[in-house]
Amino acid sequence: MFDERIEGSRYDATDRSICMKACTMSEPGGPEVLSLVEVDIPTPGPHDAVMGITAAGINRADALQRQGRYPAPPGAPAWPGLEAAGTVLAAPASSLLTPGDRVCALLPGGGYAERAVVDASLVLPTPPGLDDVEAAALVEAACTVVSNLDAADARAGETLLIHGGSGGVGTAAIQIAKARGMRVIATAGGPERAARCAALGADVALDHRTGWVETVRAEGGADVILDVVGAAYLEANLRALRTGGRLIVIGMQKGARGEIDLGTLLMKRATVLGTTLRARPLAERAAIVARVREEVWPLAPDAVRPIVHATFPLERAADAHRMLESGEVFGKLVLTVG
Repeated sequence: MFDERIEGSRYDATDRSICMKACTMSEPGGPEVLSLVEVDIPTPGPHDAVMGITAAGINRADALQRQGRYPAPPGAPAWPGLEAAGTVLAAPASSLLTPGDRVCALLPGGGYAERAVVDASLVLPTPPGLDDVEAAALVEAACTVVSNLDAADARAGETLLIHGGSGGVGTAAIQIAKARGMRVIATAGGPERAARCAALGADVALDHRTGWVETVRAEGGADVILDVVGAAYLEANLRALRTGGRLIVIGMQKGARGEIDLGTLLMKRATVLGTTLRARPLAERAAIVARVREEVWPLAPDAVRPIVHATFPLERAADAHRMLESGEVFGKLVLTVG
């Protein structure tokens, strides 16, 4: 196990004989390539905090990284994990963090491990009322939702259409948008999952297998669409938008290339945006984290609470990825550490 060495606010990363456990990939491939191995301890820079991880959220981006389709950015660990919760082991003197603080963080990678090093600007206090598993399931989704609603200039009273309402981002988006005073339409796979979206607060919840476009149009259309599907929904999304509507593409689960009817785009004076989170410069990610702390953290746990479908110990990350890809998950999966 990892040997914790803390002296005041200093973290001893000089002894290279000390290792920690991380779940990394032997090669690109299926879930079976994930295994628990010993790796060098993280080495913090002057602006970094060191976290002892107790829980790490699982995201579809992790599966893409495992497949070799979404490489870690320069400087990030080779193993997956975009969000984690735990305690501060050490922190830069310039931050307000103190060893022992309960925290969660937006990571560029490396959450599938016993420890993580992360710029202190990306660390958040764990909201009172949430345990570490819940906190680890909320950070990345909240940052994704808030940054995209802000990019779309989404306003109270507008209608937001959320595709993938049963996913980690979707379940968070329903709750955050309702707290913003928006009217929410959500799609999900099957009537039972749609009903669960309605229970989270969606004003209209639709089975995406049963012709959602005409229902959305009958409801007056959408001012903003948050889409994880990609090319397969591009034309339908444009038809579902109101005049002046904004389509935000945040995923490509069903294709990366599609055709746009420019006539429809022009007549509706519509906007199509594409965004990512992990690849943004540090300053932008830090600003998003600060915005989430300002807007979402006061809402947890009463108005915004992450939905955790299941937890797996770190050594069973492969099983967690199999479940992720099964299509049965409602909300988030989380790895527990220790």
